[in-house]
Amino acid sequence: MKEVLPCPNDLPELDSVEVREPQEIHKSPGFRSSSPNGSNVLAFFKRNTFVVLMMSAVAFGIGLGFALRHINLSARDIKYLTFPGELLMRILQMLVLPLIISSLITGMSSVDRKAHGKIGQRALGFYMVTTVIAAFTGIALALLIQPGKSSRTASVSSSGDAEAVQTVDSFLDLIRNMIPSNLVEACLRKYKTVYSRETRGVVNTTETSENNDRVPVPGTSDGLNLLGLLVFCVAFGLTLGRMETEGKLLRDFFDCLNKTIMRLVNIVIWYSPVGTLFLMAGQIVKMTDTGETGREVAMYCLTVITGLLIHSLFTLPLIYFMVTRKNPFRFMGGLLQALTTAFGTSSSSATLPVTLHCMEKYHYMDKVARFMLPIGATMNMDGAALYEAVAALFIAQVNNMEFNLGQIIVLSLIVTAASTGAAGIPQAGFVSMVIVLVSVGLPTEDISLLLIFDWILDRLRTTTNVLGDCIGVGVVQHLSRHELQGFQL
Repeated sequence: MKEVLPCPNDLPELDSVEVREPQEIHKSPGFRSSSPNGSNVLAFFKRNTFVVLMMSAVAFGIGLGFALRHINLSARDIKYLTFPGELLMRILQMLVLPLIISSLITGMSSVDRKAHGKIGQRALGFYMVTTVIAAFTGIALALLIQPGKSSRTASVSSSGDAEAVQTVDSFLDLIRNMIPSNLVEACLRKYKTVYSRETRGVVNTTETSENNDRVPVPGTSDGLNLLGLLVFCVAFGLTLGRMETEGKLLRDFFDCLNKTIMRLVNIVIWYSPVGTLFLMAGQIVKMTDTGETGREVAMYCLTVITGLLIHSLFTLPLIYFMVTRKNPFRFMGGLLQALTTAFGTSSSSATLPVTLHCMEKYHYMDKVARFMLPIGATMNMDGAALYEAVAALFIAQVNNMEFNLGQIIVLSLIVTAASTGAAGIPQAGFVSMVIVLVSVGLPTEDISLLLIFDWILDRLRTTTNVLGDCIGVGVVQHLSRHELQGFQL
């Protein structure tokens, strides 16, 4: 999970940060803990309150669902049962638009101030390339393993079949959606090619026939056109960042808006255990074959773990070796303390001091590390991008929905944008997953299926993200070795 770091305006002060060795805490001789074990348990629950609540909600939801299966609830009763979960989904969808706009514009407008010439460009380039590679790794594994496919008929939640769209038209739709003709309309619907038959020169949109040529005509589908908003926000943010003092007032506005939305999400996210409990119970009640669904979820978890291992132990080391011609696993050996801390805390922000300590003590990369690691902790989301790509395709497979090539490309772009744009949210994988599902038109209520193993996948994602941050420091340090002589933070 990624957490928001201090405001980008504070980044130049990183040169005053000191990384200190852990110091032993000396207690006074008169201090005696009446119940050391009880104190440790209480401290653990305080540090991991949200995780404990989410795991308890999943467990209680599964138990409630199995208990209610014997009652044979009607469809109306199930709808009432899942109402608290429906409220959770509606709240999260309500926050999607302001969250994406404020976070992307804030991030892009601060790029010029963060980037120090070629070193900054290389850092940002590395982050984007590895995130896209991670997304395509997840997509490839999901299409190859197909964890959501089974011999049973579709019986879990809503389902739908997308109308077949030719490859050329899907690519044209991709470009059209990248450049929306109306930004307000882009918040409500997106462009989609529909087909009609041409009869005696008249286009009939209500009749279809295999004997007549299908004519592509403009159409729309409900849902947020995240791709068009993404392109506009990136262009707007980069332009705003180059305006320097002229654009300071507007930058401050979006920065304040971003912080406000983050605080609002911080409050709303505490309702998610309640919504998750009833969503999980509803999913269990609606299942016709719980054993098959359990196997599908286990295969989904295995697919995500396999993708994270491939990205961490093959892709990132290969990039490091190709650039530096050095042993990547020896480099990774000096990061064990940071990686174990990332797994334990599930937060790259909390791991940042340890990561800086490892990079400075074992690899002597203090200059580039102090510049890149804080940015990477909010921008480099390899693990989240891979996870969201697999999760989206898994839910599509569970609902018997097929993705064509154009939709897969759109999914990869949206996953990359959502994982980066939602980097500062607590439980970022949970919230950004809603963004991805809404953008590609998948049912959001099925997200409860993903929460069974999310507590362990979240830690593995964070570990992959921290490893990617450190590999990026090593790559950029090698490429920028000539510029580093005059590089000052």
